[in-house]
Parts: sequence; C-alpha cells; structure tokens
Amino acid sequence: LVPIVEPEILIDGAHTIQRSQQVTERVLSACTSRLWHHGVLLEGSLLKPQMVIPGADSGVKASAEEIAQHTVDALRRTVPAAVPGVMFLSGGQSEEEATSNLNAINKIAGAPASRCPWSLSFSYGRALQHSVLKLWSSDHARVSDAQALLSAVAAANSAAAKGVYEGPHPAAEGSSLREGFRGWRA
Repeated sequence: LVPIVEPEILIDGAHTIQRSQQVTERVLSACTSRLWHHGVLLEGSLLKPQMVIPGADSGVKASAEEIAQHTVDALRRTVPAAVPGVMFLSGGQSEEEATSNLNAINKIAGAPASRCPWSLSFSYGRALQHSVLKLWSSDHARVSDAQALLSAVAAANSAAAKGVYEGPHPAAEGSSLREGFRGWRA
C-alpha cells in the first residue's frame, strides 16, 4: 500500500499568491511532520497538493513562471527529499493552465542550479477529462474523437511532467474548471 496524502488548499477567496504560499508551507510542513511522527515510511508515500496560485477572487492572474516559482519554493521549504513524488491536483485551473503551470514547475525544478529531489507530476481529474467528457456527451457517436482527445491531453501533461511541453493545448478553452459544489464561479 502507498499512502497518498492530499493536503488540498482551496482557491476560494481573495488571497495573494504570497499568502497561498505561506498557507501551503504551513500545511505541507504539518502533513510531513505528522507522517514522520506516525512512522509512515516517507520513501513509500506520495503527496497530492495543489499548485500555489492566488485566490479565485483576488483579481490577479499569475503567470505560469510565478506560480512555478512559488510552488517550488514552498516544496523545497517543507517536503523532505525522502518523499519520492508530488502529484499535483488541478485545483480549479483550466486544462491549459494546469498543463502550462506543471510544465513551468518542472522547468524550474529540473534546472541544474535548482534541481529538486522529487518527481513532479499530475493527478488531475477535471483538468484531464473535462473537454473529453464535454465532447463525448455532446455526441455519443464521437467516441473515437473523445478517445483521441484524451490521448492528446494525456500526452500534453506527460510532456509537462518532463518540462518539455510546448503547446498548443489540445483542449484549449481558457475557462476555469472551478467546482460548483464548493461555491466557485464557473
């Protein structure tokens, strides 16, 4: 069994990206501390946090590079090298935003001067399948088109997990995938 710890911090609110980083650091630090305290083998666990982004109501659209830098800084300050992987949630980002931000994170994390010890990848739900489900639900006869789109979106995220994604995104819509049941605006 692999303990998968999902300390998600919602994007609700008008907080800055700096505040998001502070809260992320506090939560990740507490999680890894408690895992260690309870004897969880960190080398056999995975973290599934969100990326560090400003609040949905902040009126600020951070660049992929800014999100990447704040995210990597938060991880470096709190996640032990013993943890083998960090699998990001899409956390209300659009499919294209989640892919572009993951790519920027891996570019920073893979740079020789700032190499990170963890695998940084994705564990997206909506940001991996939203456009696919939308396409398929609009016309059930388009199964092969939906499968091709899913394959293309997965390939884009696979490239982003290596820091080599160049776009354009196969499902580019530009809209957010904020979940209605949490009170987020669509």
